[in-house]
Amino acid sequence: MGIKLLIVDDHGILRDGLRLLFESQPDFQVVAEAENGRAAVEFAKKHRPDVVIMDVSMPGLNGMEATRQILSENPSAKIIGLSEHVDKKYILGMLRAGASGYLLKSCSWDEIVKAIKAVMQKRIYLSEGIDDILIRHYMELLSKEDTSAYSILSGRESEVLQLLAEGKTSKEIAFMLNLSSKTVDVFRFKIMKKLGLNSIPELTKYAIREGIISLES
Repeated sequence: MGIKLLIVDDHGILRDGLRLLFESQPDFQVVAEAENGRAAVEFAKKHRPDVVIMDVSMPGLNGMEATRQILSENPSAKIIGLSEHVDKKYILGMLRAGASGYLLKSCSWDEIVKAIKAVMQKRIYLSEGIDDILIRHYMELLSKEDTSAYSILSGRESEVLQLLAEGKTSKEIAFMLNLSSKTVDVFRFKIMKKLGLNSIPELTKYAIREGIISLES
């Protein structure tokens, strides 16, 4: 019977083209076509497709909300966004809605087939270049929300933190870093204040949790 497909796009010529391509392959069966998001939701309820090829930007009900509604009714369905948009708001919007893939309309037929096979195997598929956009977005989030020791402490403070967590005394650290014991104590005070910690055991637990030291080392 093949993989059951629902094609959703507000351009009839694109739907026709995809249908003809899918019908030429024995592994696929187009069970319905929809020209907008609302029709897509209704057809998905009726035909229970395995995969929905979903246009992202459509009037009335966009692909993101249609994806959300389809998956609330049929969580096992796999939805692949198909769009000319490479803006991260569309990509993230589809993925947050539950889509398993995102293809650019400039992609090849072979890539569409590859994407369908990937999502049927419960994998995420993104057109080439889309993953770079998501990685940049993730790195932006990390820089904004980074609360690691390396973002809070200076280089010297991080160095002292590791040595304190490894059980070194102020005198030993002072000798290793060519500092006075009093200076090391000042660093320790600043470190605890910045991290909101009150004791060496708490510092040690923090260092282990953040990967600054390892229990195996």
